[in-house]
Amino acid sequence: MALTDSAIEKIKQMIIDGELRPGDRLPREADLAAHLGLSRSSLREAVRALALIHVLDVRQGDGTYVTSLDPALLLDAVGFVVDFHQDESVLQLFEVRRILEPAAAAIAARVMPDEDARGLLPLLDEVTDHTDIEHLVANDIEFHRRVAEGTGNQVLCSLVDSLSSSTHRARVWRGLTQKDSVRRTLDEHRAIAEAIINREAEVARSWATVHVAGVEQWLRSAL
Repeated sequence: MALTDSAIEKIKQMIIDGELRPGDRLPREADLAAHLGLSRSSLREAVRALALIHVLDVRQGDGTYVTSLDPALLLDAVGFVVDFHQDESVLQLFEVRRILEPAAAAIAARVMPDEDARGLLPLLDEVTDHTDIEHLVANDIEFHRRVAEGTGNQVLCSLVDSLSSSTHRARVWRGLTQKDSVRRTLDEHRAIAEAIINREAEVARSWATVHVAGVEQWLRSAL
């Protein structure tokens, strides 16, 4: 593992130093191993590891390339990591959401294009008191994704998306067991949307805090 870690660090340094740029094809395995002073087996393991986190793209029969290194692509691995959180540790995810999502709502209230902001209301109109829980949660995830996307910050959007999706089961559980959770979710989403449309950043922040904290509080008592 130490040799593989060393190989990963050397490839990463090549990217940082600009020797390898997004979209570049890596040199032949034998040449790259010699250049970095590595065994071919260590290099091979490093390439596999970097491909898993979307730094490299191994194309069968074509070679290995540096990906676009787009933040959304790299942060996709966050969703994989947080899926392993269980029981009480999921509360830590909600604590992070309680920090990020109110900030995203406030930023969106300042910079989200008018058309996109107004488009939040038709999205919410797709859900009623009779919508099943799975569709409610899917709509919930899409709402938070659009708000985060409205900040124009790709990193923030990717983080919110990863954390939101990872808590899917907890929100389904809440929807199945807590009275009036559907109506509460709809009302809170509408309040956030209206604050964004009206360019009330601090109101949007406050409603987003209430929304995430409500799920978090319920989950604490349930666990």
